Amino acid sequence: MTSALNRRDFLKTAGMAVAAMGIGGVCRAAKDAKSPNIVIIFLDDSGWGDFQPFGNPRYKTPNVERLAKEGCRFNQFYVPQAICSASRAALLSGCFPGRTKVFGAHGPKARGLDPKYATIGEVLKKRGYTTAVFGKWHIGDQPDTRPWARGFDESCGLMYSNDMWEFHPGNPEHWKKFPLQFWENDKVKIPRMTRTDQPMLTTSYTAHAMDFIRRHKDKPFFLYVPHSMPHVPLFVSEKFKGKSGTGLYGDVMMEVDWSVGEITKALKANGVEDNTLVIFTSDNGPWISYGNHAGKTPFREAKGTSFDGGVRSACIMKFPGQIKPGTASGRAFSTIDILPTVAGLTGAKLPENPIDGKDVWDLITDKPGAKNPHEYYPFSTGRTFEGIISGDGRWKLHLPHNYRTLVEAGKDGMPGKYRQEKVKLSLFDMKNDPHETTNVLDKHPDIANRLKAYAEQHKKKFYAKK
Repeated sequence: MTSALNRRDFLKTAGMAVAAMGIGGVCRAAKDAKSPNIVIIFLDDSGWGDFQPFGNPRYKTPNVERLAKEGCRFNQFYVPQAICSASRAALLSGCFPGRTKVFGAHGPKARGLDPKYATIGEVLKKRGYTTAVFGKWHIGDQPDTRPWARGFDESCGLMYSNDMWEFHPGNPEHWKKFPLQFWENDKVKIPRMTRTDQPMLTTSYTAHAMDFIRRHKDKPFFLYVPHSMPHVPLFVSEKFKGKSGTGLYGDVMMEVDWSVGEITKALKANGVEDNTLVIFTSDNGPWISYGNHAGKTPFREAKGTSFDGGVRSACIMKFPGQIKPGTASGRAFSTIDILPTVAGLTGAKLPENPIDGKDVWDLITDKPGAKNPHEYYPFSTGRTFEGIISGDGRWKLHLPHNYRTLVEAGKDGMPGKYRQEKVKLSLFDMKNDPHETTNVLDKHPDIANRLKAYAEQHKKKFYAKK
């Protein structure tokens, strides 16, 4: 089959599926109310302030805002590393990057997450769940590390970031040897993605998600939707092109917001809304090098650093009857906690391999007296371990390390310029100084020494050369 024919089939299928889902579905309750459905919507490079009610962008995001009104927004939710592959591997495995050795962003033909570390998909499949991933995978492009080998019954999307292709500005000539492909289940649907294909990514992922909900509404399911957007290069479908009035980034975010609305409407239309946990968040902070093609964060620095502008992601969770609607939480926890929390909620067994996350359902539901079971959460950039935050989110310790800071932002899809800076050993009071501006190491030596001890133990266990 030719690339052109595959492409036409892809676009036609996506459009028809969205149209069909827009009509609505028959409301039927899930038969097994004791086994809740799990939906995770995971954005790529979205800034903490890109949506109401976290920030106040010039474009409208009514569906995310509605999700927050129907659930709880978590204002101090972390990823352990603010780079694509490391962040996704941590979410799906419940493990620190230092344990799995998945660091940074993996390119084409990369090994990714070792199969010895189970994914949420594998954990829930053993519990009898039907599982699907529609979106960007980016934790392995080998036969035994692709979605269908890692616990997902259905899948579609890209194996890695959409900038890892021959047409992205600045990419070397040899990228032509690794065409960006669109996969559906275990088959290549589009052998070579072009500029005419990328605008349909958000629509396609959404259509597949809605169709999956409709077909599996009578049995428990796990749906993972890791959107390719708003990672550069930005693309948007015709239905949202120019709609925000604020530029391409606003258009893209409005389409992502639309996707959230379509998925949540599909849950309601198919009678499973009340028995579904929805988690909405991002893999890391914005890639601010791209200027007007990047999101916003009120915190220090951004993607690719262990400051909160990189590792703190906006998060909303909704579960009717379980999570109090219209609430906001300052409780700190991390993506590594999602797997054990979901396992506890569904009655699934934890993986046989060691994991680092903990069940934090009592924190999520704001149970009186609940405390975070972690002494600390670690942060890293690439292979460099850079610091920790206390389990309660109050104190953050940076070990001495280099980091990048923006000198000049790019424009219209072109990257800007960074320079290297160095942070010395620093302690920040995240309650009173969430922007990490004032080093209070000398004022709180006992706290600093306690966190230094945890950091040294962590470094010795996960980063010592063997």
